[in-house]
Amino acid sequence: MPQTVPSTGSSRAVRPRWWAELPLIAVLYAAYSAGRLLARGDVTTAVDHGLALLRLEQRLDIDFETPLNNLFTHHAVIGVPADFAYASLHYVVTPLVLVWLWFRRLGEYRFLRTWLLISTILGLVGFTLAPTCPPRLLDAGHGFVDTMAQYASYGWWGGEASAPRGLGGLTNQYAAMPSLHVGWALWCGVALWRYGRTTWTKALGVLYPLTIVLVVMGTANHYFLDALAGAATMGVGLLLTRPALRLADRLRERAGRARAEAQAPVAVPAARTGEADGGPSGSGAPVTVSGGGDTVTRDHDLIPHQRGDKADTADEPRGGAGPAGGAAGPESGPGTGQGADAPAAAGDGTAAAAR
Repeated sequence: MPQTVPSTGSSRAVRPRWWAELPLIAVLYAAYSAGRLLARGDVTTAVDHGLALLRLEQRLDIDFETPLNNLFTHHAVIGVPADFAYASLHYVVTPLVLVWLWFRRLGEYRFLRTWLLISTILGLVGFTLAPTCPPRLLDAGHGFVDTMAQYASYGWWGGEASAPRGLGGLTNQYAAMPSLHVGWALWCGVALWRYGRTTWTKALGVLYPLTIVLVVMGTANHYFLDALAGAATMGVGLLLTRPALRLADRLRERAGRARAEAQAPVAVPAARTGEADGGPSGSGAPVTVSGGGDTVTRDHDLIPHQRGDKADTADEPRGGAGPAGGAAGPESGPGTGQGADAPAAAGDGTAAAAR
């Protein structure tokens, strides 16, 4: 049975097993990658969604990706580190925070891991329902430059997002809404701020998600609304985490009870009291019935040698009753007790037994 540890997230937290967590995290990353790959959608639809987001931002004057992309494009000292950050931190910092939580905050690990898992699934749903063209893939007339392609000679990526050269076909470049780069960074920031013990750890919890927001927009991989959608996705995932954990606990307890019932020995009730007491269907011992001070043994309940022994003693008188006994003989009168001849009568009974 899983061990329990105290947790601020719930009154009863199940202690995870590391050998079960590793496959779970691997499945999480595989689902994320496969979901991005499968949720390609129609290119025309993705471009229409991207243009709609850009026009909305321009009307609201929140198209921050435009000036940031110009800055990253004209200054390699900013653009190149930003490209490295976009291509790697997403896959490095998140698992490192998971490992840190495992060793430092195991009581909260299960809650935070489940939060990350649910939010990622929600993000994959968003990729499927709303394929969105990122700014870098829009027509050049919109003024965006793909910094990953511009600085490709500095890193391992090519001109197809952050995928290594030659592997661009293994990624979905239209999975921009919501931005899980921002969502995962926000998750890391909350964990570091909430459970970090040093000022530097808490500062990193604030700076890391803010940096990723700037990076995804400056490299023209996401709109500002993509970043907001990534944060909203994490918020919805947070709300669903506690009910999901309660459901998982109930299912685990139900499965445990079913397993215990399946392994428990089955008690077979006796058909009759005589069987339970070793009667005709039991050990073969005779069944006795008491009544009127006498004990009667049923012959059909005796095994053969017992029946023979009973036949040999059939003529023996029962002590204290019958002609030789002193209880009903003429020697015992009312008010006289047992009479003077009672010892003799008892002696006659003993002699008869000897014969």
